[in-house]
Amino acid sequence: MKRKSSLNRVTRETQIACDVNLDGIGKYQVSTGIKFFNHMLELFSKHSLIDLTLKARGDVEVDDHHTVEDVAIVIGKCVDKALGDKDGINRYGNAYVPMDESLARCVIDLSGRGHCVFHADFSRPKVSDLSTEMIEHFFKSMAENLKANIHVELLYGKNNHHRSEAIFKAFALALREAVSLNPRIVGVQSTKGKL
Repeated sequence: MKRKSSLNRVTRETQIACDVNLDGIGKYQVSTGIKFFNHMLELFSKHSLIDLTLKARGDVEVDDHHTVEDVAIVIGKCVDKALGDKDGINRYGNAYVPMDESLARCVIDLSGRGHCVFHADFSRPKVSDLSTEMIEHFFKSMAENLKANIHVELLYGKNNHHRSEAIFKAFALALREAVSLNPRIVGVQSTKGKL
């Protein structure tokens, strides 16, 4: 069973092409026009083991909002499409990730219902060229389009780069667990019979 998908999204603000392979090795090619965002998506791919090819062009001369939001929309939809009917997946995933002095937790339920709870503060408005407020917005847009419950919490940390990295890595590991196939699960992991 090939758990791959592709999606192109073109608006007046962004043009995005994305390919994902849920059963990959964490191979990535990422270009968004936002250097620190590229870094976060690359480590997401590497640690989730989801192969990710993503090329995004957006109106970054305005700011980073449209690009970050639309990338989350596209990746979320791509992963959801690649999951198909979700037969045999774990459905749930959770991870704690330390990054030096920072510690983040992410818990995911691929429930078919998009909802995000995000608890993290940053002490400055940007890390490199990424607005820190857009990190929360990324996960809210991801939850909505992946149709998943995503709970993110930064438990502690000082360095904003480390805080961001811990969050994205925790998300990567939690998603890796949630999308993984479990041979003991027959059908979907729900008493409703559908996710």
